[in-house]
Amino acid sequence: MTDTNTTTADTIAAISTPPGRGGIGIVRLSGPEAASIAAQLVHLRQPLEHARARLADVLDDAEEPGESRIDEALVTFFAGPNSYTAEDLVEIAAHGSPVVLDMLLRRALHLGARLAEPGEFTQRAFLAGRLDLTQAEAVRDLIDAQTLTQARQAASQMGGSLSRRVAPAKQSLVELIALLEAGIDFAEDDVDVTPEAEIRRRIAALTPSLAALEASFARGRIVHDGMTLAIVGRPNAGKSSLFNRLVERDRAIVTATPGTTRDLVTERISLDGIPLELVDTAGLREGREEAEQLGIARSREALADAALVLIVLDATQPLNDEERRLLAAVQDRPTVVAVNKSDLTKNKCLAADASELNNFPSLPTSALTGKGIPALRERILALATGGAAAEPGMLTNLRHHRAITTTLAALGDAEQANATGIPHEMILLDLYRALWALDSLTGQTTADDILNLIFSTFCIGK
Repeated sequence: MTDTNTTTADTIAAISTPPGRGGIGIVRLSGPEAASIAAQLVHLRQPLEHARARLADVLDDAEEPGESRIDEALVTFFAGPNSYTAEDLVEIAAHGSPVVLDMLLRRALHLGARLAEPGEFTQRAFLAGRLDLTQAEAVRDLIDAQTLTQARQAASQMGGSLSRRVAPAKQSLVELIALLEAGIDFAEDDVDVTPEAEIRRRIAALTPSLAALEASFARGRIVHDGMTLAIVGRPNAGKSSLFNRLVERDRAIVTATPGTTRDLVTERISLDGIPLELVDTAGLREGREEAEQLGIARSREALADAALVLIVLDATQPLNDEERRLLAAVQDRPTVVAVNKSDLTKNKCLAADASELNNFPSLPTSALTGKGIPALRERILALATGGAAAEPGMLTNLRHHRAITTTLAALGDAEQANATGIPHEMILLDLYRALWALDSLTGQTTADDILNLIFSTFCIGK
């Protein structure tokens, strides 16, 4: 990546739309020569003007207008610093022909631009102060969003919701640091040394909002990354039928013959905005042929890897030894028990008590009639989120979470040092560590190698 300590003096170019054919394709340029290079790439019908789209001809030979035209484009110019990157920026929107877009890009490189690295447009926006690091990361999250909830969360973070949530605590921390620094610097000028009780009060006032933010990671991480749910049970218990009910289409083959599912069947759904990958597995039993044995082996692997487990029992059958072993194996994992085929029995549940189900609460369901499916969805959602509610400015990735946990740990150390009468110079070391962690969240003190790693995960052209 570009050295973040230097001022960018070069012009970068890239195709900003996804690979392949489409109605529109965009070539983007940013840097001091963006406008002059764009003017040589196409034949403009009017001069470029800030924030105005201009019609232009894409020419086979840029110096000869007329019959050599191979496409028509809209060219939009944004003069720095009033652009995404705070530099002169030009977007050429032609038809989405890979051949035409590649020709424009190659010509731009020939005219002096260089190919942009992944995320370099957004990195320049960050370095210019147009975005903080949480907002820049939200750009990537919005591009990668697979559910509307993920898109909303990313849009909220792009608007600075996380930065605003951290700002009051950071301001209070800076004020406390300034107070202690003044007491040390001007101790000989009759400036009062801050008493232990005042330091304790100020640190205590900082903690609740940061602790609440740290707790938001429980749901934010799941909204960002999603989870995997393995559907397991004996053959012919109705696993595939429940799978189809949850995905709301006939994705898995269902027959009355036990052992129909020989391999894993997966489908991604959105459950109240939570991305959830469902894995329908082969029925767990002693395999009778090689294909079924391989399917059962993969089922056990999927069960081991899944974050959540849905055990499907047959309401018309008593528990067997395989099911008892399965219930024992998942007793310490997030698990939902669905007692399927409840429409075929008058009993509310299996002829099994809570101890046989390892005290997992069970839900009567019917994949045939749809009975219990809404309650099953709610139980899975509650299990996935741990009951945590959605809120603005949630922590959504591990880097954010580590920054906040480091801040809380440093404040805890400062509080303990204060209580034991340690000199203020040592307390300040802990407070500065807390401040550095908060600054790393927004990128104000983030090391270059971390920045490069973050922006390298972006797509080229963004």
